[in-house]
Amino acid sequence: MTATEVDDRPRFVVHLTLHAENLAGARLLARSLARSLTFLPELVLGETTISVNGAPDVHHQVFCDRLLDGGWRCLLRPDHDGDCSRRSFQPITGRARHDRTTAARNRR
Repeated sequence: MTATEVDDRPRFVVHLTLHAENLAGARLLARSLARSLTFLPELVLGETTISVNGAPDVHHQVFCDRLLDGGWRCLLRPDHDGDCSRRSFQPITGRARHDRTTAARNRR
């Protein structure tokens, strides 16, 4: 499915409870968690929200989610400066990326 296709399947919301110092910290953790799950095509990343325990009807956006060219959505924080982007500005680093590169090299 491409970014511009409509998915007619029923939609569900998964609620996870977490502890954070403040709303900004909770948003950061939610963004990190959502980005770590981007391999799941069922995830609607741009619609990720958080709410304060005890106030479930007040949702706070985790991503800007403005519509970009080609039907994609902005994946930066809601109050970001500058132009919208489909990618975060931090490079992917760490062992997982190294392992995939090493595995690909070993298959040759």
